[in-house]
Amino acid sequence: AKFQGQWRTMFSKLQETVSFAKDKGLYVSVGGEDSSRADENFLIEVALYAQELGASRFRFCDTVGILDPFTTYEKVSQLVSILSIPIEMHTHNDLGMATGNAIAGIRAGAKSVNTTVNGLGERAGNAPLEEVVMALKRVYCLDLGINTRQFLKLSQIVAKASNSFVPPWKAIVGENTFAHESGIHAHGVLKNPATYEPFAPEEVGWKRRLVVGKHSGRHLLSDLLKQHGIALDPEEIQLILEQVRNLSVKVKRSLTEEELLDLVNNRRVAHGVR
Repeated sequence: AKFQGQWRTMFSKLQETVSFAKDKGLYVSVGGEDSSRADENFLIEVALYAQELGASRFRFCDTVGILDPFTTYEKVSQLVSILSIPIEMHTHNDLGMATGNAIAGIRAGAKSVNTTVNGLGERAGNAPLEEVVMALKRVYCLDLGINTRQFLKLSQIVAKASNSFVPPWKAIVGENTFAHESGIHAHGVLKNPATYEPFAPEEVGWKRRLVVGKHSGRHLLSDLLKQHGIALDPEEIQLILEQVRNLSVKVKRSLTEEELLDLVNNRRVAHGVR
């Protein structure tokens, strides 16, 4: 669209640009903007021409994020089978599939992938570094040598620097990633963390959190209070649990430790217990 169908002009500009960069001794990667919507034969022609000009890499771009992982795999596999230079992946998250498409491209033979911390990027963002790295590490047993224990800290630094918000449910670095509220989940994860966790929270910089809310049960509540040296009888636990659930529904989230302890202390004061 940028060349308004004047393909000869585009090829001329490509030759001019690549030749200039090569003359300066630079490493050249040619970005195929909007590869995902390009005519298949035309895309191959452009990629082969870039290779002929001496480019060291060709970037497959899903510029508007319209691909799914299955189609991505097919398209990238074809390029890999035709080109002798490596393929680089560039994906966008407009349909929520940036990470999946990045992984699919790698499965198809791409040798590199563009990522950003927290998925920052144009419109809906790009493939998040932390998601791609952990998917490769945990699903495909491919360790890239990255210190994943720093992911949470890195995420927080970038979020602050970019004045952006990381949703609590964001994969890998979201606040709720290793928070367990449901009584069944909390009970299971205490017995065997693998029951409800894909990997240890420490692997990405987190610590496991047990929180109380509208889905919590008596055992979880009792265990949390015991951690603070508070032992209540079953009747008191049930009464506090009802308050916890009511407040959780009211504030539309799980409760903080401070809020839980305030409920307990307020009840004790109301009943003359110190």
